[in-house]
Amino acid sequence: MKLSLVNQPWTTAAPPEGSDSTGIWSYQVSRRLVKYCQITYYGCKSKLNPPQESDSNLSSNSKIEYRGISRRLDSWLKIPRAIAKRLNANSALPYFASSWFHYGYGWQVARDAAQRGSDIIHIHNHSQFVPIVRKYNPNAKIVLHLHCEWVNRLNREAIAERLAKLDLVISCSDHITNKIAARFPEYAGICRTVNNGVNANYFVPATKSCPQNSKDAPQMLFVGRISPEKGVHDLIDAFIQVTATYPDAVLTIIGPHIIVAKEMLFALQHEPEIQALEPYYGVNYLEYIKSKIPPHLSDQVIFTGSLPQEQVLPYYQQADIVINPSLSEAFGMSLVEAMATQTPVVATKIGGMTEVVNDGVTGLLTDPGDIQALAKAITKIISEPETAKKMGEAGRKRVLQYYTWEQIVKSLVFNYATMGVDIKVHDSKKEVARSLSEAN
Repeated sequence: MKLSLVNQPWTTAAPPEGSDSTGIWSYQVSRRLVKYCQITYYGCKSKLNPPQESDSNLSSNSKIEYRGISRRLDSWLKIPRAIAKRLNANSALPYFASSWFHYGYGWQVARDAAQRGSDIIHIHNHSQFVPIVRKYNPNAKIVLHLHCEWVNRLNREAIAERLAKLDLVISCSDHITNKIAARFPEYAGICRTVNNGVNANYFVPATKSCPQNSKDAPQMLFVGRISPEKGVHDLIDAFIQVTATYPDAVLTIIGPHIIVAKEMLFALQHEPEIQALEPYYGVNYLEYIKSKIPPHLSDQVIFTGSLPQEQVLPYYQQADIVINPSLSEAFGMSLVEAMATQTPVVATKIGGMTEVVNDGVTGLLTDPGDIQALAKAITKIISEPETAKKMGEAGRKRVLQYYTWEQIVKSLVFNYATMGVDIKVHDSKKEVARSLSEAN
């Protein structure tokens, strides 16, 4: 069995220390399936790694092959791409969803996968790669894996043509899956949910005393991109309210300042909370949220920038609470990572986060944009250490039941089977358990 995992064109083809979420997903799944099928991991070619590279962390007979795709062809296509964009050659779709967007990457992947005789080609997010991949791989099973709402928001007719060429549509949450099935009832039968996961053997509770549940200086944590739709401006306002009760509280914000282009989110989502974000696209968002912090609290709001996962773990373990105030969220990776470390969470009632957080059990959910409710939820967890402890324990239990990479791989293999593809991972329960343990 040959499986090709097609990451987004900007995901580096290398073991993803500090990689994006789709790269991490592909890597973690690959490590657990590589003993049962041949895996090719596609991504962009980096100067730091050769175009072909094996994962040295695996045994000699279990290798993930990394195929770095050159950006040269897409560089050459800049002129016709720019003309197409200016002329709006495909008015049914915005440029980022058109066939011109990273066409060179998709074309090279399609041809390489065909030469390798791929049985399954698993594409992250970019539906525009589906037609070219199908053209070169007529007999392969093609999967489109969605971590965002593009398919639900883009021109229905154009997307339907791409869905017709697929064997399976996977989404990271029921929130997205159900919307696709409702919008495209003719393809509802091939729509499935496979969640994102967490390495629960790495993201673990602290083994020694940490400043959790400290009424003197509560530790609050946000992990994610600093971008308007993530609601960091609301979090700053809520934090200011929390400090009225806990004046020494500390808020740590981990993540890069990366703004999603307006046409990729703002122009597609017409919910009031998203449209209200328009003013933030005309300013330096990071500087704006910093300007909201009163001078007397400036030392209590810490911006670390982007950190690799191994450096983020201690922050989770030391936090009293992890908050995701997002206004648009397909899943909510920081929530499952926090829950794995037995840290209670607060999130907004948006997208897949309502599936991740069991409201009142593993954390609290608030209405998006409701700053007072957000501050109240944070204060409640900080002020009730026994409640916080029970929520943390319940969160860890929920992660072990639903969100470990082992659970994700089982779900993926089950859904591959609906296409008539059988990856033999159940030959020996002891062998499977040993293989999954080694992958950690």
